[in-house]
Amino acid sequence: MLLLHGFPEFWWSWRHQLVALGEAGFHAVAPDLRGYGGSDKPPRGYDAYTLSADVAGLVRALGAADAHLVGHDYGGYLGWTTATLHPRSVRTLTALSIPHPLRMQAAVRGFAQARASAYIAMFQLPMLPEARLSRGTLVAELLERWGGPGFPDAEVLTRCREAMAVPAAAHCALEYYRWAVRSQVRPEGLRFAEVMERGVTAPVLHLTGALDSCILTASVQGSDDWAHGGYDLKVLPGVGHFPHQEAPQVVTDELLASLGRSG
Repeated sequence: MLLLHGFPEFWWSWRHQLVALGEAGFHAVAPDLRGYGGSDKPPRGYDAYTLSADVAGLVRALGAADAHLVGHDYGGYLGWTTATLHPRSVRTLTALSIPHPLRMQAAVRGFAQARASAYIAMFQLPMLPEARLSRGTLVAELLERWGGPGFPDAEVLTRCREAMAVPAAAHCALEYYRWAVRSQVRPEGLRFAEVMERGVTAPVLHLTGALDSCILTASVQGSDDWAHGGYDLKVLPGVGHFPHQEAPQVVTDELLASLGRSG
């Protein structure tokens, strides 16, 4: 089972699920995504094609033909993408707090999600967002804005700030969003949209927090249009953008129940 973190986090955000899934008998792995934490930080390769190839390649490197893929935020975006571009590598998909990429494209055309996603426009600026991320001020701001009541605690805040302070990590994390925006007017982005229309054949469990102010509940709904192998959406009450950390037992229980149903 491969667990893919989101922004502005790193592998440690899956600490609760790693223990529970291991105890349940799964070989659970939570890597740092390309450019984050302890992973390599090459100057390029932050497009969805390369990043999804990273995921599929990691499944093979771990000695498996396929994997149960679990992704949060941008990790969930890569989950949808990997399940589309490399379907043989994905047995099941669990997406947390992120719609299908084409549903997201449609959602940001509306006022509510566009306002919630305004931070992405700031990410297109040179140098400034890197400076704020590496200093930790923007990390704290986003975690507090997007999380539910009581999130983040001091340990989450400290660890995420430390991870984003790793040299070049802030720049690499921002490159994900820069490609996503700039590709919209490039041939590669148009091809990506065409390919993503294929949809996902793996069974999909979709979890989102009812209090998520980053990706609105209305924006998540409708992703089942691209889920051709079965789809189950759960909206978690009292939870913000980080359900695996805010309500770890609930997420673990939903995940194990779904895997039990899917075999």
